[in-house]
Amino acid sequence: MQKSLRYPMACTIAGSDSGGGAGIQADLKTFSALGVFGTSVITAITAQNTLGVTGIQAISPEILSKQLNAVFEDFAPNAVKIGMLHNAEAVRIIADAIDAFCPKYVVLDPVMISESGSKLIESETISVIVSELFRRATLITPNIFEAEILSGIKIENDDDMISGAYTLIEKGAQAVLLKGGHRIGVEKTDYLVVKESDPMTFSLPTVYTKNTHGTGCTLSSAIAAYLALGKELKEAVWLAKVYLTKALQAGSDVTIGKGSGPVNHFFDPKRMTVQS
Repeated sequence: MQKSLRYPMACTIAGSDSGGGAGIQADLKTFSALGVFGTSVITAITAQNTLGVTGIQAISPEILSKQLNAVFEDFAPNAVKIGMLHNAEAVRIIADAIDAFCPKYVVLDPVMISESGSKLIESETISVIVSELFRRATLITPNIFEAEILSGIKIENDDDMISGAYTLIEKGAQAVLLKGGHRIGVEKTDYLVVKESDPMTFSLPTVYTKNTHGTGCTLSSAIAAYLALGKELKEAVWLAKVYLTKALQAGSDVTIGKGSGPVNHFFDPKRMTVQS
């Protein structure tokens, strides 16, 4: 009897960026660039470009739920990236879907503020993300500003980053990648803290460019893609960081839009191969 073959598959659950540099669009570009078949569930629509966000409209709970059912009942992706969640009802619907369909890996990027400084989430949603999604996620990937909000700790140095990450573990997270992209220095260092383990550091040289729109989305979706490809968490995080750094380098001098442009997701696209 012939074995059933399938593509490595991932799903992004996030908001749409009309500018194409972040959100669903960045996630699907990342999946494709890394040789992973991408599916999507849109949580909100934004009117957005490289200069900022001018409008947000959440997807109705009914359509959100139907998207989740349509994707998971048919495709059954084993790696999921969760990004922008505009309201608490969306969080609860997604938490129920995770329980119902049990994807093997869930990467949660707790998006709160866009690269241009626009608020993307209702304030009351934050506590629901912590209570409903932290314990269901394989990994959460906050930047420093998001970690400060979630942990209540002011992060100013390496020790603060580690303390902030462990505080999020205490709040229910299984593993935390606290990103240091907003810190000034010749290197960008991220800290990976896994429950009941010592912290791990991942450092690469800083890429000096204004084209940083969608970096958080790209990193988290790259981690999900590498998990879908069968990598262990530590290796998936490292490979994703390398991918993002190279994408930043490849797009560093390109002008797209009048503000903070996107990275070059397709600097070295991989072939999509089948898995047994």
